[in-house]
Amino acid sequence: MKAKLVLEDGTIWEGSCFGATGESYGEIVFNTSMAGYQEILTDPSYKGQIVAMTYPLIGNYGINSEDVESRKPFVEGFIVKEYSRIASNWRSQKSLDEYLKENNIIGIEGIDTRALTKHIRLKGAMRAVISTKDLNEDSLIKKAKESPGLIGKDLVKDVTSKKLQVWNEKGKYKVIVLDCGVKFNILRELANNDCKVTFLPAKTDAKTILGLKPDGLLLSNGPGDPEGVPYVVETVKELLGKLPIFGICLGQQMLGLALGGKTYKLKFGHHGANHPVKDLKTGKIYITVQNHGFCVDMDSLKKEDIEITHVNLNDNTLEGFKHKKFPVFCVQFHPEASPGPHDAQYLFGEFVNLMQKTKAKS
Repeated sequence: MKAKLVLEDGTIWEGSCFGATGESYGEIVFNTSMAGYQEILTDPSYKGQIVAMTYPLIGNYGINSEDVESRKPFVEGFIVKEYSRIASNWRSQKSLDEYLKENNIIGIEGIDTRALTKHIRLKGAMRAVISTKDLNEDSLIKKAKESPGLIGKDLVKDVTSKKLQVWNEKGKYKVIVLDCGVKFNILRELANNDCKVTFLPAKTDAKTILGLKPDGLLLSNGPGDPEGVPYVVETVKELLGKLPIFGICLGQQMLGLALGGKTYKLKFGHHGANHPVKDLKTGKIYITVQNHGFCVDMDSLKKEDIEITHVNLNDNTLEGFKHKKFPVFCVQFHPEASPGPHDAQYLFGEFVNLMQKTKAKS
């Protein structure tokens, strides 16, 4: 079946459909990972986005029930150069095609993803529509232009948990995760570091969090514009200085806004498993996984309060900072995703050390 991808600037791409049929809207972005398509599909940070994979062959190792990063896939659409009809892996339980059909996600193959990526890099991420039912180009351009973008939109409400959930029962340190779209591997890494993990809906207020008497708070990753979730920023403001806080991805942006900083939209975002980040304290370079379209403006943070800890070597954007007075630190990349493979796992250990020191003082 024919399928079309149409961008708001009028660029049109035609391919073949796999997965579900129908029509879907979202911001078009590209991901440079060579593997991990299942983790990408189920990363809640992709809510509101259509993802194009730059690696040309996708689907060759199928899908299993263990490698998911959340309760379901959240991408609005999935674009590949070639979909592999053969899924060969001893852990595979179903094909990518079956998985997308089950979750009503449209896939397109046969598109020149190299040219598409170069176009996005040149023009920037933009609104797009993919369709198998309406192939009229003028109609699709109009739909793309009229579709909602990400600026100012609250996408966290669509991915957060509905109620308090306990991830694991045992651990020396009681950690609350404010779930803005948390990836399961963040919860696993906390559990592996002797933490008893409970995660809460994003709208949970500061009083409720403090009432649970946690040793620390983790602000999770999540989708969209950080300015679209002011209720999380207000909660973070109230918690500053009251307990150790570790922010990841959207969590860093929440901390940046809570500390009086500003965020801005990147031209085409950082999406992939090969982004070099420099640790300014040690001089080490880490290969990191990233998935974000917004960033904290480094110059908007108060230098008397904030120490910059990490920078992106591709574009010099802010990748990590810590507070000079409060037990607070954060990174923009994903330390749980391990592309290095273990480059950034030490950050969970740093969080534990911070909780340990704070506990010793009290």
